[in-house]
Amino acid sequence: MDRLVALAVHRRYLMVALFVMTMIGGVFAFQQLNIEAYPDPTPPMVDIVTQSPGLSAEEIERYITIPIETQVAGLKNLRTLRTISLYGLSDVKLQFSFDYTYEEALQQVLNRLSQLSPLPGNVQPQISPLSPIGEIFRYRLVGPPNYSVLDLKTLQDWVLQRRFRSVPGVIDVTSWGGKTKTYELQVDFNKLTAFGLTLPQVLQAIGNANINVGGNTVNIGTQSAVVRGVGLIRSIDDLATTMISQSGGNPVLVRDIANVTVGEKPRLGIAGMNADDDIVQGIVLMRRGEQSSPTIARVEKLVKSINNSNILPPGVRIERIYDRKDLIDTTTHTVLHNMVVGILLIVLLQWLFLGNLRSAVIVGATIPFALFFAVIIMVLRGESANLLSVGAIDFGLIVDGTVIMVEAIFRRLSQTTELSASEERAISPDTIMSMKSHAILSAAADVSRSIFFAAAIIIAAFLPLFTLSGVEGHIFGPMAKTYAYALAGGLLATFTITPALSAIILPAHIQETETRIMKWLHRVYMPLLHWAISHRRIVMTTAGALVVLTFLAVRMLGLEFLPKLEEGNLWIRATLPPTISLEEGNSYVNEMRKLIRARPEVESVVSQHGRPDDGTDAAGLFNAEFFAPLKPIGEWPGSHDKDDLTSELLGQLQNKFPGVEFNFSQYLQDNVAEAVSGVKGENSIKLYGSDLEELTKTANKIKAVLSTVKGITDLSVFTSLGQPTIQIDIDRARAARYGLSPGDINATIRVAIGGDSAGDLYEPGSDRHFPIIVRLAPEYRKSAEAIHNLRIGAQGPNGIQQVPLSEVASIKLVSGAAYIYREQQERYLPIKFSVRERDLGSAIKEAQDKVAEQVQLPSGSHMEWVGEFGNLQDAIRRLSIVVPISLALIAILLWFNFGSMADTLLAMSVIPMAIFGGVLGLLFSGIPFSVSAAIGFIALMGIAVMDGIIILSQYNQLIDEGYNRVRAVIKTGELQLRPVLMTCVVAGIGLLPAAMSAGIGSQVQKPLAVVVVTGMAVAPLVILITLPVLIVMFSRRVR
Repeated sequence: MDRLVALAVHRRYLMVALFVMTMIGGVFAFQQLNIEAYPDPTPPMVDIVTQSPGLSAEEIERYITIPIETQVAGLKNLRTLRTISLYGLSDVKLQFSFDYTYEEALQQVLNRLSQLSPLPGNVQPQISPLSPIGEIFRYRLVGPPNYSVLDLKTLQDWVLQRRFRSVPGVIDVTSWGGKTKTYELQVDFNKLTAFGLTLPQVLQAIGNANINVGGNTVNIGTQSAVVRGVGLIRSIDDLATTMISQSGGNPVLVRDIANVTVGEKPRLGIAGMNADDDIVQGIVLMRRGEQSSPTIARVEKLVKSINNSNILPPGVRIERIYDRKDLIDTTTHTVLHNMVVGILLIVLLQWLFLGNLRSAVIVGATIPFALFFAVIIMVLRGESANLLSVGAIDFGLIVDGTVIMVEAIFRRLSQTTELSASEERAISPDTIMSMKSHAILSAAADVSRSIFFAAAIIIAAFLPLFTLSGVEGHIFGPMAKTYAYALAGGLLATFTITPALSAIILPAHIQETETRIMKWLHRVYMPLLHWAISHRRIVMTTAGALVVLTFLAVRMLGLEFLPKLEEGNLWIRATLPPTISLEEGNSYVNEMRKLIRARPEVESVVSQHGRPDDGTDAAGLFNAEFFAPLKPIGEWPGSHDKDDLTSELLGQLQNKFPGVEFNFSQYLQDNVAEAVSGVKGENSIKLYGSDLEELTKTANKIKAVLSTVKGITDLSVFTSLGQPTIQIDIDRARAARYGLSPGDINATIRVAIGGDSAGDLYEPGSDRHFPIIVRLAPEYRKSAEAIHNLRIGAQGPNGIQQVPLSEVASIKLVSGAAYIYREQQERYLPIKFSVRERDLGSAIKEAQDKVAEQVQLPSGSHMEWVGEFGNLQDAIRRLSIVVPISLALIAILLWFNFGSMADTLLAMSVIPMAIFGGVLGLLFSGIPFSVSAAIGFIALMGIAVMDGIIILSQYNQLIDEGYNRVRAVIKTGELQLRPVLMTCVVAGIGLLPAAMSAGIGSQVQKPLAVVVVTGMAVAPLVILITLPVLIVMFSRRVR
């Protein structure tokens, strides 16, 4: 290290040039750096969606879900297999370990699905493009008054979807709302009967009339001509004049028995926004593993070009609803603001302590160097930054080595011989520089070993960050890497940039004038140190009491997995009665949306009721979700507290819509929580068993118990039973008398009520095509009574005879399963809840105790608590193994530095008492212990040990120079008061803005900042009072 310092001083201008180049390169690299709001914490997950319209939840489970489950079970690195079966939809989610990338997991799943036996109706499983933080852009399509939502949906499906899919980084666009166009034959049943026809005959006739054929080629002279038989239906007129059969020698056309119209597919979901009850919305999804910032920029560029071109018809345009860039920009602004204020505070403190602005500037220059050094490495390695990885960096900690180096250089230059003006003129600049260089090299020799080992110890302290895996590993992994890069940059600057700038900027002799603050501190500290050494027993008893108090205070702290990142929006889920229809439910959803929009804090509201047509969100018609971006907090009237807004809004909604269950979250947070637990809620209990009725009864008992626990809100049992079903049981014997098979009857039921496709109609001059749907006119199928009167065409001796459905089948209204949840091939029922105004750990503990005491589980069933609490337990379990290993590594490094076990233990003795300040900070600020706070304690340990090394190294040096023990300790205190205070205060002050910040993006870093700031406020007392007493009592160092 000394050679490196000598090189830096000798080649000082080269070092400054490298410094300037790094700064310029860093600025360019920062512009290229991809910044995410939040890292994707979810493991690779492949979502298989299979739609089979018409099948009930139990049929979906039996014929589709279980065969897919069985096919994909046992895949390598598969951790969890979760499924949902509901009317018309099977959703199978496979969660893999982090050993696989998403692409590897997907390939494994596709390989297995290729071997899957054909499913009923030859339906094909599809891979969902959704990922928990995949949504980057949300828009609505707006048109002139004469444009219906059907027209807009057609443009969305056939124009915009293709355009967005072509953008690099975009995997798909999910369309929400609007009506999907069809060409519909509404058959008049009486006319059909009069002509002696059946619905399957109509379906078959249209299929045969809508076909093109190829007749190979024919030679015409010397040329070869292709033969084509063109019979495609090209318009509604073609469809209306299609012949079905003949009656009395006359053709029976489609228009004779049916009304041909432009219709729509049965709607599965409706979207609304603000005052508009029916909109067409698009959600742009980013491919997993892609970088947000460049992808969003490309999407925004495409939107602008579409709106400024004639791609869309006149008057039709794309309007932005949500853009992830807003959150990224806001959080980046918060983090950069905190960082700049932190840097200015550090420079100011250096000035206050040293009384020399030049020295303060040298320390200040190291901070941007370390930051840009880290940024350059991240860009070169293709890594992304996020709010946590950049915002949680304590630049005070990064520059602690520089602070020690500058203080040592400052002290050495103050000891050089002061030259008069005439002497300076007589001596050559080279001689002055050699005097200065000697002082700088001597200072570096004094502290370089301490700085190097201190840096190594801080890296060892951060070792737990590198070993975190699972969800918390993916959240804090980028931060660990960024810290490592910044620490390396800071260390490099300490041994190169700092000596070079000192050689250029600082004079050969500095007149050390104690600043007022240092004079006052010395005046207070020295008598205190003398008293402490004279009253060792009192000091040791007090220190012991502090350690005991720390352990007691830790037990009083609450627990949570991670503080919630404030996204500046609300995501509200409403669970309507399970049997409600889409039309009836939508009237309530519109009222809810208008109530939410009326709040002055709300910018706008988008509602989503039901599910999208592609089945990517496995939700029933009872599910409504509201996305409400909020105005900046400064514009809110009254309370500026989001929890107050949430509780007020919840009260309003519950008063107006009794019986509807509401859940409050945020958009990204909700998606991540659902991905982690498999349930639409932050935390949930999964009750496993095979009997859905028994599970429902037990789940309601658990819900009643949980409602008595303070802090538990948004409590709900997910509906599993209660789906009204018109069940048509075919009597085979009675059907056989008419020559009918169950297949004939079911085919008629399917076509008559649900409708069936007779091929597609391709619109002339384009590749757009829409299904031709054959079904009975609404009056023959819209009620239970109409279904009862349905007639089945049977071949009799005198042609077709119409047999009433009630003659060959029993028709009854029954209640069936609405939703069937499965995990690891076992049924379960979820009970979801959130915890507000209380810490997660204590609320769950109380809930678990009460449920165990008051609820008896039915035989064969068991339960599991999942969500944030499970993640917290995993993280604590991992940290409880890794932190002791990290401490052992620190001890080994200290032993290498000192070569003495006594000195090693003395240096580590400051840890428990330094932690006391952090615990106190959490306790008084009411912040629970979380993974973020744990990282703050890790940083605290590193800084405390680093200062312990400074004190012990100085003490050992003085003993070697011949001082006796007590005199050496007092002299050490006198000499090291300033460096210890500077390192502690700088480390704390660097994160002070983050500890006090309340802006969007500050929540995740706040616990970490509070721990470091309060810990560093208390640490100097421990290091400067308790450690010297311990040294006097236990040091084995002799001359």
